[in-house]
Amino acid sequence: MSDTRPLPDHPGYGYGHTPDPGPHYPGPPAQPAAPVRQRRPDGSGTRRAALVIHTVADVAAAFLGLWILLYMLEANQGNVFVRFVGDMADALAWWSQDIFTMDTENLRVLLNYGLPAVIYLAVGHGIALRLRRF
Repeated sequence: MSDTRPLPDHPGYGYGHTPDPGPHYPGPPAQPAAPVRQRRPDGSGTRRAALVIHTVADVAAAFLGLWILLYMLEANQGNVFVRFVGDMADALAWWSQDIFTMDTENLRVLLNYGLPAVIYLAVGHGIALRLRRF
């Protein structure tokens, strides 16, 4: 079985006429030479500041937590990475050194470095939450 109808003379959707080209839209509007930067009313600057504060608090707590972990696992104190983490933890927890004086060394390190980690997290996340609500 074959179709014996004649094909149209020119391409189109039907016999005897060309397809409709559709609506014609103008090109994109011209951009100004120097766009003026306007402030967004949604407070994106405060959101960015909140993100920075949140991240700094997380990084500080991560250094302190990593130092507690390395100390309790008795990592090699001569290693460059372990010394770097220890120095960062000392710099971040300078204000809380020897708050707790115990006979057990691991418990002393856990409390003297864990307290600043918890405070950094609580204060940093609290400030970030407050900024995001503005």
